[in-house]
Amino acid sequence: MTSFKRLRWWVTARRHPSALLLAVQLLGVLLYPAMEDTDAGRALFGAFGMVVLALALWVVNRSASINWIAWCIAVPAVVMSLLSVWGQLPGLLVYAHLLEGTLYFYTAASLTAYMLQDHEVTRDELYAAGATFTLLAWAFAFAFSVCQQWYPGSFIAAVNPELPRSWMELLFLSFSVLSSVGLSDIVPVRPEARALVMLESFAGVMYIALVVSRLIGLTVTRERKGG
Repeated sequence: MTSFKRLRWWVTARRHPSALLLAVQLLGVLLYPAMEDTDAGRALFGAFGMVVLALALWVVNRSASINWIAWCIAVPAVVMSLLSVWGQLPGLLVYAHLLEGTLYFYTAASLTAYMLQDHEVTRDELYAAGATFTLLAWAFAFAFSVCQQWYPGSFIAAVNPELPRSWMELLFLSFSVLSSVGLSDIVPVRPEARALVMLESFAGVMYIALVVSRLIGLTVTRERKGG
């Protein structure tokens, strides 16, 4: 029975890779706060990031996107991330974040094209809608991280405003801006940071207006025809 359940889980995962990517990213939101304060936690954070990268590659491979582009971004990102942590080369971290953010943007674009390629809404496309949102949030969080490292003092906050913002703070800001709720105490103060925040605000509004509304409309139309 256990083997049957594992096989069924594997078949479901292969059929809905977007759901697995979404679940892992949401799990990361819960785990990240415990990963930032210790060396072991930061190492685990790096390993977890590689798992997400692997899932992102899997999703791209399942779509109609150009796979070699994703691989050309992911491989150097992993190498630089490993060298920055285990090779004691922290200067490479900014380039690892730059490449990881690029891969997430590319994966989000791939999933968006996948959701818009036909006029039928499948269960995997609904999972892809959630996964695309989280991919965009992660991608902009990496962009904020790069901005902060290239332009120190880009973001301030109510707590320890003189210190660089942690990954969890930048991810919190990204989710707040992308969802347009604005419930964040992190404030962009440099022009470069404000430009990124404006781009994310635009991306969030357009994503909801174009992708989510289209999926909802197609789902309602299908239900009416079925009824």
